[in-house]
Amino acid sequence: MTKVLIIAAHGAMAQLVTKRLLAETDDELVLFLRNAKRLNDYTDNSRVTLIEGNTLSTDDLVAAMQEIDIVYSNAGGPDLGDQTAHILAAMKQVGLTRLIYISALGAHHEVVGEFGQWNEQAISAFLPGFRRSAALVAQSAVDYTEVRPSWLTDADEIDYELIKLNEPFVGTEVSRASVADFVFQVIQDPSRYVRESIGLSKPNTPGDKPSWL
Repeated sequence: MTKVLIIAAHGAMAQLVTKRLLAETDDELVLFLRNAKRLNDYTDNSRVTLIEGNTLSTDDLVAAMQEIDIVYSNAGGPDLGDQTAHILAAMKQVGLTRLIYISALGAHHEVVGEFGQWNEQAISAFLPGFRRSAALVAQSAVDYTEVRPSWLTDADEIDYELIKLNEPFVGTEVSRASVADFVFQVIQDPSRYVRESIGLSKPNTPGDKPSWL
């Protein structure tokens, strides 16, 4: 049995991961979010602990990390770099080393061509935070897996391919269910993709931008 801390647990992808872990494993979950009432459905679940806290507070994070085996962070936003700094500080304080975290397409300037240029403009307000976050994690001593999904859809499908950081990024979209599946698989076997940055996209979705835009 593994004890998993899910940071920013109210996020759509985090909720997909939570549901799968509860349905398919005997793992215990600590769900960390700003407003715990948003996940009241889990109040009576014996395998779930709800913790209300702020990812910009190292103390809050340290309190949530007690007896944790794996941290999965679904945190985001323009201040993601600051949030990541607090997550890493808390992990160091409690001696926790395994981190799986959601990053973004373009966090390493790895997307070229028309799609890369479009992506840079579309999420220009957020990319600095993702890039600072990726740099902080890479410079740390944690055993991380960085997850760089392409543009997200709500399609009810699991269909994705893995793209390593040194490989050309192809594909413009991927379902949240696919990203959740990848996270789920790594939680189940945390020896995989250690200190790696993995891109995720749906096969055969090339283009200058996602198909629905």
